[in-house]
This record gives sequence, structure tokens and C-alpha cells, in this order.
Amino acid sequence: MISVALVDDHVLLRNGLATLVKMIGFNVLFEADHGEELIKKINSGLLPEVVLMDINMRVLDGYDATGWIKQHHPEIKVLALTMVDDENAIIKMLKCGARGYLLKECSAAELKNAIKTVAEKGFYYSEMVTGRLIHNISVPDNEAVNHTAHLTDKEIEFLKLACSELTYKEIAYKMKVSPRTIDTYRDHLFEKLELKTRTGLAIYAIKNGLTRP
Repeated sequence: MISVALVDDHVLLRNGLATLVKMIGFNVLFEADHGEELIKKINSGLLPEVVLMDINMRVLDGYDATGWIKQHHPEIKVLALTMVDDENAIIKMLKCGARGYLLKECSAAELKNAIKTVAEKGFYYSEMVTGRLIHNISVPDNEAVNHTAHLTDKEIEFLKLACSELTYKEIAYKMKVSPRTIDTYRDHLFEKLELKTRTGLAIYAIKNGLTRP
């Protein structure tokens, strides 16, 4: 059973969410009022597989708490669950390390699918998030220039596949290389392109015409 932590400073809403998460088949490992309490509980040895993270919280907000998890416990997947329906917030959370983004108005079925998907595949992008990202990258800017000449053929092939729903292991199989080699491609691209997430790689690939959204 997938273990889940809930981070939200609205106690009644969080309690209701905890009940729902249990009803749809997951284990609620703990609840936290804000990011600082989340960090204390993780440091005490409570390590959830997935964290449902609100954004606007007192003491330590969702952005900073997600960034801390990315730095100290990258194996924990953060799924933003918030009322904030804003393109900039989505992009900022993903840059901080969130593996997906949901609005609190989502259905129980979508929440269940998101938790399961992010735990098993490492990321979950709803149609809403995908649409916002595509809108963001479609806005012209002076930096949206093709700078792929310094990339190897294998790195470009990996970039294209990173835009799909394939896991890194499945990409390795498709490219006929080892998972460790895929990790090397990814890390080199992160360094070359000054990016930090798979979403960033996908946005770069689309901006530079390597694949279509």
C-alpha cells in the first residue's frame, strides 16, 4: 500500500482529505500543518512515498518544502494539491521538484490515479497542467532559439523520448542501452541545458523543434 503524507494548514480540509485518501486505498503515514512540520516528521524517520503538498502555507510554504524534499529526499514524490490555478505557480512548483500538480476540485478518481501514477512512474501531468505548459512554451521569447548543435545524437534521441510517458527504464530498453547510461544522458543534459527536471527537458525539446506537443 502506497504511503502518503498530507501537508495543508486548513485542518478541516486536511482531515477530510485524509479520510478520502484512506477510502481510495492508500495509507496516510502522517499529516502536517506546514512545511516546517513536514521536515521535522521526515527527519524523525517517517518517509512517505508520496506527499500531497499545498502551496500557500504559513511558516514554510509548498515551494520551499518541495525544494527541501528534492534536495534531501529525492526518492519522495511531491504531488501539489492546491487551490492555486495559476500557470506561474504550476511552473514554479515543477521547478522546485514537484512531480505533478492537481487542483483541489479534482475528482476522487483523478486523485487516486495521480497518487498511483506518481508513485509508480515518478510523475503525473494532468491535461490541465499539460495545457498550461504548452501555452507557456508557445509564447515567443528571445531565448527560444535552437541551440541543439552542441548535443550528441544520443542526447537528442533521449530528449525526444523524455517527452513521452515512457519511464527511464523503458527509454533505456528502447534505446538499447543500460539504465545507467540513460542516467548519464539525463545528467549531462541537466548540466548542459542548466535544467533540473524532466519537464524542463520536455519544454526545451518542444521549444527547439525536436518534438511536437
